[in-house]
Amino acid sequence: TKRKIQRYVRKDGKCNVHHGNVRETYRYLTDIFTTLVDLKWRFNLLIFVMVYTVTWLFFGMIWWLIAYMRGDMDHIGDSTWTPCVSNLNGFVSAFLFSIETETTIGYGYRVITDKCPEGIILLLVQSVLGSIVNAFMVGCMFVKISQPKKRAETLVFSTNAVISMRDGKLCLMFRVGDLRNSHIVEASIRAKLIKSKQTKEGEFIPLNQTDINVGYYTGDDRLFLVSPLIISHEINQQSPFWEISKAQLPKEELEIVVILEGMVEAT
Repeated sequence: TKRKIQRYVRKDGKCNVHHGNVRETYRYLTDIFTTLVDLKWRFNLLIFVMVYTVTWLFFGMIWWLIAYMRGDMDHIGDSTWTPCVSNLNGFVSAFLFSIETETTIGYGYRVITDKCPEGIILLLVQSVLGSIVNAFMVGCMFVKISQPKKRAETLVFSTNAVISMRDGKLCLMFRVGDLRNSHIVEASIRAKLIKSKQTKEGEFIPLNQTDINVGYYTGDDRLFLVSPLIISHEINQQSPFWEISKAQLPKEELEIVVILEGMVEAT
């Protein structure tokens, strides 16, 4: 019967590691941009909508307060009175003016006048803050959309890795191919052996990572991935598999993680 082994990295490339008991959660807020990018799409879209809505409501409230404190609400329709914002007659119109100001729509119906210095200052503040919000949120969404997770769906690895003789040497081999016509530029590949280890001093190291040489010294780890390629690791005295026999291999608790990196020429 085939043993059920809990994977360190799943077949779809996602790490099967969950962080728990993280006390210093404030560190996530120090790098808020990366935190937002790492969130799931539903939370990312919710924050995107909420940031803009809250900003519009906040400045809409301030525009309404300025008009209320200046007495513009008491002189609606008075042609002799110069309001701070023309045609602003309540909170809804103040909210609409806030949206028009921050998004630079400019319908031309509600216009700020030159008799309101506090309104001019607020207009400058909202314009600058709105530009910052746009740059931050649009940049976050752009990075979120351009993440390479979906691009990796068209990178195909062989179902099984094999150990056999190649040019008179015992080698561990697997195959990788790219299904898309847009090639991956400067592709490089490396492999890690994930296996628990006990040192000579008796220290137990769980999930110890050991490098597997797939052509680092010969340059074979730098791929021209136009057609499917066979990646080979020679099992010699420097290999972590050197002391593992064929009979012992099925009993070993180990995992091989292959990492392929590169740039997509289209993006």
